[in-house]
Amino acid sequence: MSKLIPSALADIIRRPLVTEKATMLLENNQYTFEVDPRADKPQIRAAIEELFQVKVVGISTQNPPRKKRRVGKYAGFRSQYKRAVVTLAPGDTITLFPDV
Repeated sequence: MSKLIPSALADIIRRPLVTEKATMLLENNQYTFEVDPRADKPQIRAAIEELFQVKVVGISTQNPPRKKRRVGKYAGFRSQYKRAVVTLAPGDTITLFPDV
């Protein structure tokens, strides 16, 4: 496992995950993101705080199991990803859907 360089903090956060469970967690000021599988919790914390200008209180990470994928006669796996649930300090918010 190679470590990520600190200058690539913007590359750690791939996208926000918008699922039914993630939407329910927004009420508790918790946001769910797909992150780079090589990233550790201090790197995720630094990236969130730098990108969104918020204070992170806690982080929970999960590496879900890889799922099999078949295309015709070829079998393989979906790409690996890591999920991070970030708890923000009271009063801080992240705008996932900015008004256009």
